[in-house]
Amino acid sequence: MHTIFTGLIEHLHAFAREVQLTEQEWEKGIEFLTQVGKYCSPERQEFILLSDVLGLSSLVIAQNNRKPAGCTESTVFGPFHVAEAPLLEPGDDFSQGAPGTPWFVTGKVTGIGGETVANATIDIWHADGEGQYDVQAADIHGLRCRGVMKADSQGNFFFRTVVPEAYEIPSDGPVGSLLAAQGRAAWRPAHLHFMINAEGYQRLITHVFNKEDEYLNSDSVFGVRASLIADWVKHAPGIAPDGTFCPQSFCTLDFNFVLNPIS
Repeated sequence: MHTIFTGLIEHLHAFAREVQLTEQEWEKGIEFLTQVGKYCSPERQEFILLSDVLGLSSLVIAQNNRKPAGCTESTVFGPFHVAEAPLLEPGDDFSQGAPGTPWFVTGKVTGIGGETVANATIDIWHADGEGQYDVQAADIHGLRCRGVMKADSQGNFFFRTVVPEAYEIPSDGPVGSLLAAQGRAAWRPAHLHFMINAEGYQRLITHVFNKEDEYLNSDSVFGVRASLIADWVKHAPGIAPDGTFCPQSFCTLDFNFVLNPIS
């Protein structure tokens, strides 16, 4: 901690000297950080959002999650995770009535050597078909589009939800004002969050992105990785992967995760 604070102080002083920071600018900076703190709540972490849009989150994650080739890459955590998400059974639909195209997601969790990772805990969350998270709106009661499930003994998992859409990160607070002042867009490409824990392996926090999304090259939080872009396959109405008849168009995704063992 001593090393971190010493480095922080040295760089802060160097920054102030480089830009010739005025007292008025210093005061504005203090006011900005105070507002960031006021916008934090159990449902929203404005400081994480600030770190994300500055690219700091992505940099720290890259520095601390170097893995052998073939492991699934990590990316930003985001501000909308909820610790006590509902427990799911295989095949459950956890959209809870959220708007959006039906989506059937399958995959497998393995280790870097191809070995099966049995019974991994998989925490999943995402925006709905209108680009909104459940914790963002007062008119959404209860949790939806999120849950926690276990992979089976062969590492397989399967669930149903709705396809998320691209969305603007919260811009009603100080971070939104910062982006506006920089002339930056606040959009994030559509994605599905995963946090995977398994005994003997490093925790994985990552996303899966839609290869057709228009914002892949302009993610406001710098979270896109080429290896995390996948084909969200569109289907006409008909028999879904779970054997049920789906009377409307639906999508499927199959994505496998490769974990890095704890050394």
